[in-house]
Amino acid sequence: MDTTTDKPKELENTDFFTVAKERRSVRQYDPTHKMDRSEIREILEAAILAPSSSNLQPWRFLVIEDQAAKEELLPIANNQRQIVDASVVIAVLGDKQAYKNADRIYTQIAERGNMTPEVKDMYVNSILDNYGSAPEDRLSRIAMIDGGLVSMQLMLAAKAKGYDTVPMGGYDADQFVNAFNVPDNLEPVMLISLGKGAKAGFEKTRLPLEDVLEWNKY
Repeated sequence: MDTTTDKPKELENTDFFTVAKERRSVRQYDPTHKMDRSEIREILEAAILAPSSSNLQPWRFLVIEDQAAKEELLPIANNQRQIVDASVVIAVLGDKQAYKNADRIYTQIAERGNMTPEVKDMYVNSILDNYGSAPEDRLSRIAMIDGGLVSMQLMLAAKAKGYDTVPMGGYDADQFVNAFNVPDNLEPVMLISLGKGAKAGFEKTRLPLEDVLEWNKY
């Protein structure tokens, strides 16, 4: 049972360690608060600075801001109230065919002088060979890992900007794909509610570091 009564903390200091400590999974939002697209874009611009396998940036975002669309998503997401009360829901998706953008990405790197055209061509050919021949489950795993990296960065960026989030895996991915016309090459990673929290999430409870830490080898 959620017994929290406090509102989310407004951060005076947004250094990384404060943001990481104070971010919580918030499930109750002010339904009257609307976010400007410029604010959402600013958070996503920070999120996409996350690292990715071979710098292929397989993350894709479907920002669901229309209230009718959120109402449609509600039963798909097990009627979690934050779906309709948060300002937006961001569906984080992973592109299993992101390797096809290798030439575009590495051409930009070469144009900045960070590698020669010859090295660029070598990288691109290697990526197309390795990723292009990889089994579906490996491409899916890469997309999910990179999707997780960008999702965490998104949530930290949101907290630094005074907003709250909650990541959600409790939804029917197949129904979501069908209802929102998600292309076949995109795989759902998670849903993230984003908005102005009305009630703080649970205070963090974590296992002691020593319970999850080993040095050098198991």
